[in-house]
Amino acid sequence: MSVELMRRARNGDGEAFGELVQAHRRELHVHCYRILGSVADADDALQETLLAAWRAFPRFEERSSLRTWLYRIATSRCLNMLRSAGRRPEAALPADAHPPAPTRLGEVTWLEPYPDDLLGELADSAPGPEARLVAKEAISLAFVTALQLLPPRQRAVLVLRDVLDFSAHEVAEMLDTSEQSVTSALKRARASLAEHAPRPDAEPAPPGSAEEQELLARLTRAFEAGNVDGIVALLTEDAWLRMPPVPLEYQGRELVGEFFAVVAFRQHRRYRLIPTRANGQPAFAVYLYDPHSPIAHAFGLLVLTLTGNRVSTITRFDNGSFPPFGLPRTLTP
Repeated sequence: MSVELMRRARNGDGEAFGELVQAHRRELHVHCYRILGSVADADDALQETLLAAWRAFPRFEERSSLRTWLYRIATSRCLNMLRSAGRRPEAALPADAHPPAPTRLGEVTWLEPYPDDLLGELADSAPGPEARLVAKEAISLAFVTALQLLPPRQRAVLVLRDVLDFSAHEVAEMLDTSEQSVTSALKRARASLAEHAPRPDAEPAPPGSAEEQELLARLTRAFEAGNVDGIVALLTEDAWLRMPPVPLEYQGRELVGEFFAVVAFRQHRRYRLIPTRANGQPAFAVYLYDPHSPIAHAFGLLVLTLTGNRVSTITRFDNGSFPPFGLPRTLTP
């Protein structure tokens, strides 16, 4: 850290402060997303964090690193946002859709995907020897979903300890609590995480590999052809279909296939899929063709969890997830 930059920033030089925090912006944004489960909320939390840090910077005594100090502020802002957040409105499928009975109602309805383009090279991509979660696992949709089931402070403790590798002492100072409290919260959080985010039986093919590309190409062909049997053939036997904020969740190839047949492809609907990536996983922007014109309208985003050479989870998000991905609202010939 440049002593000259520190001096200038303490004296109110905004450009110097910007240079000091620039290296931490991306990882702080991901940190806020993990805790809040929303890209838009992470944007707000990051802005509040940097504003608070700018205002408090003359009082920064360097008893910890700048990075640790920024994480303390960011975590506090996220916890404040969770405390003040109102109840999210529940969503439902269109009135003309008649879905089969779900396997269960999902507990997490407020969740957004995170574009891989925003991830870049994260500072936590090479955690210390005590970290239990590597960067790929710690941004996966399964992990972020499981985090949302934890109480806010447990959520923060688990991310700070097991993802970012801060010590129990550092986390206790960040949260203004005792090390014993941190250790207890971490134990409970780990137990809950193990229950809700089990590891897959088989690792998927590496991102961008020929095996992954072949699987995604087959899924694209089946989906765009309206071939439900072709889609089902690419799923694991116990595959899940989830649709936050719609709470309906379906498990099993037959039930997922029934949902696609009677809801997604009702009235001979036709789609176009545009590949992208979210949460370190393959994803597709889905566009629904207008029956009266060649225009296709944004219809949602599918994020795929792969297990071995099959799809084990399809998570569908609504059109509100498109802006961070830079996706258009319509496709024209």
